[in-house]
Amino acid sequence: MNYVKIAALLFFLFSTADLSAQKSKVKSIKWDIDGVLPSRNGNSLGVAGPVVGVSNDVLIAGGGSNFPDSMPWLGGKKKYYDDLYVFKKDKNDSLVVFKSFKLPSALAYSANVSTNKGIVVAGGENDNGITNKVLLVEWNEAAQNITIKNLADLPFAVTNACVVVHENKIYLAGGESTSEVSNRFLSLDLSDQNARWENLPSLQKPVSHAVMIVQSNGKDDCIYLIGGRKKNANSPSDLYSSNFQFDLITKEWKEKRSLPYTLSAGTGVAFRMNSILLFGGDNGATFHKTEEIILATINEKDEAKKKELIAEKIKIQSTHPGFCKQVLLYDTKKDEWKVTGCIPYDSPVTTTAVKWNNEVIIAGGEIRAGVRTPQILSAKIF
Repeated sequence: MNYVKIAALLFFLFSTADLSAQKSKVKSIKWDIDGVLPSRNGNSLGVAGPVVGVSNDVLIAGGGSNFPDSMPWLGGKKKYYDDLYVFKKDKNDSLVVFKSFKLPSALAYSANVSTNKGIVVAGGENDNGITNKVLLVEWNEAAQNITIKNLADLPFAVTNACVVVHENKIYLAGGESTSEVSNRFLSLDLSDQNARWENLPSLQKPVSHAVMIVQSNGKDDCIYLIGGRKKNANSPSDLYSSNFQFDLITKEWKEKRSLPYTLSAGTGVAFRMNSILLFGGDNGATFHKTEEIILATINEKDEAKKKELIAEKIKIQSTHPGFCKQVLLYDTKKDEWKVTGCIPYDSPVTTTAVKWNNEVIIAGGEIRAGVRTPQILSAKIF
């Protein structure tokens, strides 16, 4: 090989590496309020834990829960919903309701993922408790209608789990049952109508309210399980900053670089070649304070002190500062985290971020303790 060929090869290698690095960078994020979830009985309260996804180029959102009468610390009862809305873009590029439907039952806090067969909706809860049902929600453009099919039931009822899709398989991790937080990891083959859920190597620790994303590590596609928390019976929850990678070839979990801080109930998407974007989340500071006061109240025998603790809890929850607004970027190849932006609106948690064409859509969610938002945020990433 002569010097000219060597020089050309080196130029190609360096320029390719530089191009790869550029493709993982975020120059800017343009945020907008693209639409709102419909009001109910004249109240635009929004919902947390909605069913959200994209099917055949429409956004579908619905279900979820809120407190329509009063805040939970004032005795308000959580209400669950079965409404399901199809959104399309109008001539102004805004999201508007095109049609409305009903879920088979009210549902919130399901694990949602958009696939080429429809939106998989796994687990969740309502007034009757936690469910093991798994739905496939699909928009039929020709018929202008939604079809909802049942997939194989989960082997256990679970809420606040997370789910991803890779090729023809969906993968579900963690979540909460009536008695514990799960460390189970399962898969279901969508290409096989008779398939049942298969157990995979367990998670490194029990977790709910995590973010799970499929992304390349620079060589092969992997599943990343990031952050989350674990509810405890007699002590405050464990809050996680952990980041675990599941190798889809070797079927092994490996711990990667942790988040810069604890984070749960946020949202995220795969970005370009080797990156993951996380939007907001709960760092747990106010959450932990509230848990500690609740535990102290339970253990307090003096009625006067108990009233003081209850008043303190009400003050903390009613003055909740909102959730983290930072956007974090994780480079899976370099195993590095960095802050790459900020959400300019109230930052929603307990919802699902979905990629739709060249945008990321985040519909509804909780923006402070007990407070939901009807806003549908969009982020165009440059």
